[in-house]
Amino acid sequence: MIMETQKKFERTFSFEFFPPKTPEGAEKIALVRDQLGALKPRYFSVTFGAGGSTQQGTLDAVLSIRQAGFSAAPHLSCIGSQKASISELLQIYIDNGIEHIVALRGDIPSGMQGPGEFNHANELVAFIREQTGDHFHIEVAAYPEFHPQADSAQKDLQHFKRKIEAGANSALTQYFYNADAYFRFVDSCEAMSVNVPVVPGIMPITNFTQLARFSDACGAEIPRWIRKRLQGFGDDKQAIVDFGLDVVGELCEKLLAAGAPGLHFYTMNRTEPTLTLWKNLGL
Repeated sequence: MIMETQKKFERTFSFEFFPPKTPEGAEKIALVRDQLGALKPRYFSVTFGAGGSTQQGTLDAVLSIRQAGFSAAPHLSCIGSQKASISELLQIYIDNGIEHIVALRGDIPSGMQGPGEFNHANELVAFIREQTGDHFHIEVAAYPEFHPQADSAQKDLQHFKRKIEAGANSALTQYFYNADAYFRFVDSCEAMSVNVPVVPGIMPITNFTQLARFSDACGAEIPRWIRKRLQGFGDDKQAIVDFGLDVVGELCEKLLAAGAPGLHFYTMNRTEPTLTLWKNLGL
């Protein structure tokens, strides 16, 4: 665990939202944005549904964040997207002062016959560069515990390298609770001469059932000892929150002490879990 590449990068902190589906959800996200905005994050990112299913919601949320005076980073998913629609979106973002994109492959929704004009995220990254030059800072996804659909760890690392070679500037990881998985991933990147910031994704623990569902879907491992402790709390929500704060707080401290170039918080459109972690870490 050397982390030499990561120690040289400036630390950035960022927060992620998912697009609201109702006017009430939009009001809530605006409130959370303003409360977390007081922490002066590098940017707020907004996710993009499978096959572009939340495209308008993502666009609306991003423009709202921008109009409130904050830096916004829309997610762009290439699965189910056409080059013409991606070009159109990129131009809207340029026209509205957006300079940051999170470029992802995305999931294939059930019932969709094929991926569309793009098969992989590296193709989307290359297309953004081809269309817009160096206008955007492009983030891509990294999987310290490896993508659930990867044939092997080695192939997954090669996929990641291709995204960087296509023009990505940095990466955000899927959330994890095992710091060694992240350290090993960075070591592997260094061995492949991939030298970009790899910012750990942080998922606060507030609801075990929800977390288990997310983790099973995306391949993020909940270590057995954490899973057993959470199961043991049953319906005691406060015990789950307190334990989660301890576990995730210690993880963040370990990552930052080792030289991680910041943290990217999955807020779930809520203020309190992220804000409490932030205060506990003394950030």
